[in-house]
Amino acid sequence: MKYLLIVCFLFQLSSFSASAQEFKYHTVEAGETVYSIAKAYNISEEAIYKYNPDAKGNLEVSSKLVIPLSSEQKQTSAETEDVQFITHTVKRKETLYSLSKEYDVEIDEIKRFNKHLYAEELQRGEEILIPQRKKAPGNTELASSRELDIPRDSNQEISETREHVVLPKETKYGIARKYGITVKELEELNPKVDVLKPGVMIRVGTDVLDEPVILTDEVFEFYEVKPKETLFGLSRKFDVSQDSLISLNPALEDGLKIGMVLKVPNTEGSGGNFPGDAEDMAGDSENENPNKKLDLSGKLSNFNTKELVVLLPYNLNQIDEDSISSYKDAILDDRVLRISLDFYSGVRMAVEKAKSFGISTQLKTYDTRRNVQEVINIINTRDFRNVDAVIGPLLQNTTEAAASKLTQYNVPVISPLSNREMRSYQNLFQSRPTDDILKNAMFDYLENNAVDKNVIIIADAASNVIKNELTQILPNSRVILPSEAYLSAEKIEGILSETQENWVILESSNIGLISSTTSALNRLAREHQIKLFTTNKNAGFEDDVVDNQHLGRLNFHYPSVDKSYEDMVPEEFIEAYKEKFDMIPNQYVVRGYDLTLDVLFRLASAEDLYDSFEKYTGFTEYHENKFHYTPKQNGGFYNDAVYIMSLDEELNLNVANDQ
Repeated sequence: MKYLLIVCFLFQLSSFSASAQEFKYHTVEAGETVYSIAKAYNISEEAIYKYNPDAKGNLEVSSKLVIPLSSEQKQTSAETEDVQFITHTVKRKETLYSLSKEYDVEIDEIKRFNKHLYAEELQRGEEILIPQRKKAPGNTELASSRELDIPRDSNQEISETREHVVLPKETKYGIARKYGITVKELEELNPKVDVLKPGVMIRVGTDVLDEPVILTDEVFEFYEVKPKETLFGLSRKFDVSQDSLISLNPALEDGLKIGMVLKVPNTEGSGGNFPGDAEDMAGDSENENPNKKLDLSGKLSNFNTKELVVLLPYNLNQIDEDSISSYKDAILDDRVLRISLDFYSGVRMAVEKAKSFGISTQLKTYDTRRNVQEVINIINTRDFRNVDAVIGPLLQNTTEAAASKLTQYNVPVISPLSNREMRSYQNLFQSRPTDDILKNAMFDYLENNAVDKNVIIIADAASNVIKNELTQILPNSRVILPSEAYLSAEKIEGILSETQENWVILESSNIGLISSTTSALNRLAREHQIKLFTTNKNAGFEDDVVDNQHLGRLNFHYPSVDKSYEDMVPEEFIEAYKEKFDMIPNQYVVRGYDLTLDVLFRLASAEDLYDSFEKYTGFTEYHENKFHYTPKQNGGFYNDAVYIMSLDEELNLNVANDQ
């Protein structure tokens, strides 16, 4: 019954979610060109390129083009506007989004004066025009042609410089970082400037970061690299991964240098790295700790209606609208459809819950039909410019396609369920931790808690890589390498300790080895203290051959994306869902609820989703899932919030880590 209600609702949505813009498909015939098609529909060629970027090349016969039938043509001439231009040479890793932020101009404005960007990506080395409204004298960084980056050794003098007008409260450290130089080099370029004062013009380098000079920040501070410091040591010092440090400081890609000014997490009790900056750097201690749980429901301030789009692979085009039996057959036969419907019902529950906090949401959902081209068509034929966030699609290729297309509007795309490593897009948020993140979370747990324990690693040949990683983290551990899919108690007993607690790490997906090892450990646990761990709770541990009672007695520990919903979800949520859909919610329902409520709370507690991660660095947690997004090195974000779950003798699941 629940599925029928949701499917019917989705069919009804088609009449409400249609855009005011009308479109049609045009099938290309032999001999047709973009010019002839544009003339036939009385539209411009650029209008066709806007919705069909691939049409820039040769048109293929029988291919389909999206044709806007009633779009308004904006043809304002550049000559009639009060505008001036910067000629910008595109550098490596620059995007339209980064340029729009650097020059404070809309992406659409850049495309407007560089028509080819409607259909093509930025190319390194090409020159484009950046429009700038004419400013009154006194503004910082007046329009001028940008110079190409020239790699510079740390011992070379700075031969090329540009001017920078000091703004209120700027420091030498923030300015040095922005322009890729050391504080000493900045002082050498400006020997007569002893104290920075607002309005003073100074000389700086030309290697400019794609972000403004940062002085005060609740989340970050500056740190000057000292002799003999390493990237590994700094990552430990500031409790942040090396990848995150590089993401925060792109100059690190060329290596760590003495005197570099880095942007690092503003840790509590750092004492301040620079004179005069301590007061400016002081932030809200509640938000500085990434291991602190946040309750965003008490920080809501932005109550504008949220534009939320859900993209899911319903594949409704294959269902007969007039046949209830067709609904039932499709749902029973199609696991992806069932997951999509469950997830979407959780989304709707979250939207209703958000209303009780004063958050209004305009929710739209579209059927991706599990097809990349359909995702592109959806985005091309709807207006996504004011969308606050897109949740979905489910599959990797369609998610990447959505993120790629929506980069132009900087619309956040949240991947809800995929645990595969995805391509880096600046607007892509991977909300489900990958297997590597789960593994590393267990590595951290073992490293932090295995002190004074007798650690034994049991790994088959297929787990050799993980075994090597574990021995590096736990150098005093002992290793057993089974040659067969069976391990006896005798082979384990000889290296067990009778005075220490024995932590056994089992790495295998072989059902026979898992079953025999857990059975042997269960017998040995009568005379020894034994706990069982794994970095990967795969299907082998779920097999009926493996006795759950044995796992419970061994206090089995494993990393998990979520908690067990049966034990953790509040009774009132279950009852509310049963009343609405006449069914018990499953893990996909709860996932849809948790993820959507987190997105809505973040949007309502900050200017936008990106701003929320700058303001609040702790993790959020709901019924079954928690979220802590970390920047990826090449763009985008991933959720690294992981549970370490443990099973007790009564087969109850508990959370072993509280971070």
